[in-house]
Amino acid sequence: MFRFTNDRSSRSTGDGAKGKRAIVVGAGFGGIAAALRLRARGYEVQLLDRLEAPGGRAQVYRRGGFVFDAGPTVVTAPFLFEELFELFGKRLEDYADIVPVEPWYRYQFPDGREFDYGGSLDDTLEQIRSFDERDVEGYKRLVDMSERIFDKGFTELADAPFHRFGAMMKTVPALLKLRSYKTVHQLVASFIKSEHLRQAFCIHPLLVGGNPFDTTSIYSLIHFLERKWGIHFPMGGTGAIVNALGRLMGEEGVAFRGGAEVEELVVENGAARGVVLASGERLSADLVVVNGDPPFLYKNMIDRRHRRRWTDQRVDRLKYSMGLFVLYFGTERKYPEVPHHTIVLGPRFKGLLDDIFHRQTLADDFSVYLHRPTATDPSMAPEGKDSFYALVPVPNLDADLDWDVEGPKLRDRLVSFLDERILPGLSETITEDFFVTPRTFESRFLSHKGSGFSIQPVFTQSAWFRFHNVSEDIDDLYLVGAGTHPGAGMPGVLCSAKVLDRVVPAPPRTTAVRARESASAR
Repeated sequence: MFRFTNDRSSRSTGDGAKGKRAIVVGAGFGGIAAALRLRARGYEVQLLDRLEAPGGRAQVYRRGGFVFDAGPTVVTAPFLFEELFELFGKRLEDYADIVPVEPWYRYQFPDGREFDYGGSLDDTLEQIRSFDERDVEGYKRLVDMSERIFDKGFTELADAPFHRFGAMMKTVPALLKLRSYKTVHQLVASFIKSEHLRQAFCIHPLLVGGNPFDTTSIYSLIHFLERKWGIHFPMGGTGAIVNALGRLMGEEGVAFRGGAEVEELVVENGAARGVVLASGERLSADLVVVNGDPPFLYKNMIDRRHRRRWTDQRVDRLKYSMGLFVLYFGTERKYPEVPHHTIVLGPRFKGLLDDIFHRQTLADDFSVYLHRPTATDPSMAPEGKDSFYALVPVPNLDADLDWDVEGPKLRDRLVSFLDERILPGLSETITEDFFVTPRTFESRFLSHKGSGFSIQPVFTQSAWFRFHNVSEDIDDLYLVGAGTHPGAGMPGVLCSAKVLDRVVPAPPRTTAVRARESASAR
């Protein structure tokens, strides 16, 4: 259990601009990006994580010669990673090899039909034509609407601070004009007639923790995001990006410390002034950035008398994303006909989502995101074999489920399902398999309610209504990551770190910063 430290032994200035030291808690992509951005501005940065290696949910599992990415696998905006290297006059391509993936996704429907999504616009339109001729023009209009939402919701607002209500009010007219009051499914259905394609084109909210029947249509910008940059994958897996960023941090003087579990937030006169580790060691700083689940932060790291806005009751009333069941496995044979990313849809769509998000029940049927990285990088499995993970959305821990019992049962049903639908003979060829459940997310990643993506991206939990990047309760405390603005997914957490450039005061210009600025000028 976390405890609160309220140390008033020395008087705080309350002015982060006068200090140089920053502590970042949590070494996921949001925390790494925050640490690098603060370092580029001249802060002395220490990055802490309770796990031994950086990466957060982007950990890597290695079993029997197989390499399994633990978490995110879809890279949609590689320029956000490139920016972190450019801060120091370096190039991402010198550290990692990120390649395009096609098709972006294959959708496999329960009636046996398939839809390969990706490539050029003409490729996509030809695929759409085979389902419903009317949807060719409808998709064009959907992409046009997605581009308009993208221009506002991503280009203009993704790295804009929303900790002041006035900033939210200024955007309301534009958001209403873009139909942000509609859900993703409502927006897609207004353009697309085919039920198959409606399911395919509104699946994206699930990749960031939302139900397409509840999630604000702002998230329809993902259509244009993919159309603009495509889908990519780093050779060696997502862990290769973590390694590249770790190397960059080492070169630029960001101090990473693994196995450092933060037990207390040190607060002096209402301002964050460091942390206390589980070992009892105290680390001081002029500001603290937390890349973790905001509900866990506020409920467990900050005493309730210092939480004017995020009381326990308010945190508990929020709507949380679904949980995740993820089965990692290798196969003794290869499946060359299976692409890198496949969405295998079950017999129900809306009913299944209602079971997961509203009824909080574990249904007998399911839909699956199947990741086969060896389609792009064969080195992630021994020769002649394949590496996979299968992700199934399930209820979070609000559901009354005993995962010690349900986990093995779901594993067996999932293997049978995949054997029948897409991986014939899997039951005989599967090897090195293991799984994680919402309980794993709660214990390993300190995710409140075991949610896979923190709070849901509904309209009333977006922008100003989401957890702010600037804490409302503690001065010099900043938040990045999936639960904060702008949201979950790699682009979202990387943009949350960009917000810091606008809200964290600049420290005094050090000799190193002046030298870097001089070199950039040349």
